[in-house]
Amino acid sequence: MNARMHLSGAHGSQQQSDGNRLAVAVEVLGLLADRTRLALLYRLGEGEADVTTLTEYCEASRTSVSQHLARLRLAGLVTTRKEGRRVIYGLRHGHLRRLVDEALNVADHQIGHLPPHD
Repeated sequence: MNARMHLSGAHGSQQQSDGNRLAVAVEVLGLLADRTRLALLYRLGEGEADVTTLTEYCEASRTSVSQHLARLRLAGLVTTRKEGRRVIYGLRHGHLRRLVDEALNVADHQIGHLPPHD
């Protein structure tokens, strides 16, 4: 009975952990569900960049790019560092780059009517 109680407690803990993971994943995917933010993350996957470079890449207004970068920074998805008067942005980790790449691979398959594969 003791082992069973321990296992059920561990199972409940696992469910709570899974719930937290799913909630955070939903937040991350929600942030990716915007064309400008997705473009920003894609560009940052190629390397660090400042706001001017990112604005040119996204073909969006500087104000819009700055607001999107602020959301990404507050969510902990991008890092910042100062270089003189410029702020340089980068991705927090490679998992995010791979997530963006995979989303774009799915888009390529749908647009090109390519067969599914693993």
